[in-house]
Amino acid sequence: MLIGGCSLPGRPRDWVPLSPGPLAEKGCHLALTARSESLLQEVAAKLKPFSVQVSLFPCDLLDGSQREEMIAKVLKDFGAIDILINNAGVENEGAFLDQPMETHRRTIGLNLLAPMELTHVLLPGMIKQGRGHIVNLASIGAKAGSPYDAVYCGSKAALAEWTRGISLEKDHDGIRFSTIFPGYVSEVGMFARFGLKAPWTIGFCTPQQVAAAVIKALQYNRPEIIVNSRPLKPLLALAALSPRLAGWMMRRLGVVEFQRKKVGL
Repeated sequence: MLIGGCSLPGRPRDWVPLSPGPLAEKGCHLALTARSESLLQEVAAKLKPFSVQVSLFPCDLLDGSQREEMIAKVLKDFGAIDILINNAGVENEGAFLDQPMETHRRTIGLNLLAPMELTHVLLPGMIKQGRGHIVNLASIGAKAGSPYDAVYCGSKAALAEWTRGISLEKDHDGIRFSTIFPGYVSEVGMFARFGLKAPWTIGFCTPQQVAAAVIKALQYNRPEIIVNSRPLKPLLALAALSPRLAGWMMRRLGVVEFQRKKVGL
């Protein structure tokens, strides 16, 4: 997840639409938080050539006390936040009944409740300053729930619909909201661990393409962006008309079998 604040001189409602490196190049000050301090240090090292403030805040977002302490430190160091990107998330693949409820609670807590709570704390400041943009990373699974990943998909669907609702609620306050829907992301996670490839009928996306989508959302105030190598909107629209058809399509396109392989079935 990235928390940062920066606006172009003379244009207080426009934000620089860039990932950490380019944001730093444009003079944005950055607050970065994640559980791993070593990974944060790696990111910070790449930003050293830029004359901007880069502050690191190691934090487990599931820990309420850590989260509150992190937010307090960010606001103390930066004063105001213009951009909040909720990118933290967890995916616990497996059959629903094979996993304890505590695992499902953690998935929902990190994927849904943590973004809500961060927004709840930072949104009043954005409203007071009359500007702000919050970007939430969901998943294509939010639009088409997948087997053996049902809780993850459900948490991301809830995140997406909450974002839609709060964006309408706060539009008059000058606050912008965007949701990014990546498809299967290659090069990382299960793809890197097991060498799996997404079904060619469904397609995939790269981490770089996801980052570019975040940039586009900030630059053009896009409420939603689907990131995938194949066009999915027609299929999603067709499936929305008939849940039975949606299930048939997912089986026919190999999604169900792929999900089974992911969990070793």
